[in-house]
Amino acid sequence: MARKERHVSETPATQALRRAGVTYTEHPYDYVEHGGAMESARQLGVPPHEIVKTLVMQDERAQPLLVLMHGDREVSTKALARELGCKGIEPCRPEVAQRHSGYLVGGTSPFGFRRAGTPVYVEHSVLELPRILINGGRRGYLVGIEPRVLVELLGARAVRCVV
Repeated sequence: MARKERHVSETPATQALRRAGVTYTEHPYDYVEHGGAMESARQLGVPPHEIVKTLVMQDERAQPLLVLMHGDREVSTKALARELGCKGIEPCRPEVAQRHSGYLVGGTSPFGFRRAGTPVYVEHSVLELPRILINGGRRGYLVGIEPRVLVELLGARAVRCVV
């Protein structure tokens, strides 16, 4: 079945990418509640390993941080806390994540994040991929970029925190 090309209107994420001069491709899909990266990968016909999840987490002082992880992998919060020298890290509750990010859960992008200066950590192997798909700031919308953009634009720090 042929997919119709759809354009998604601007989001804070695409505005941030455009301002930075980043070239990206648009990949809209039909959002499914709790479908996550596996569902978007299925619909778009790409390996879930190339989809990058944006996870809003917090340390023991309730300070937010972003973790960028392969769509087919999970974050070891213990390994991440150890690597960052924290006592503990846990996912933020959805309402807290939304307050920090400015995005609805399921549509969180690391670009155009409401709380400027939030540290960003990326699973090191994500940076080895030639291209990734990551949320473009709306449910049912991914953008394709080169992984180096995560480091260059967000200052993302490579970590080893996969389960």
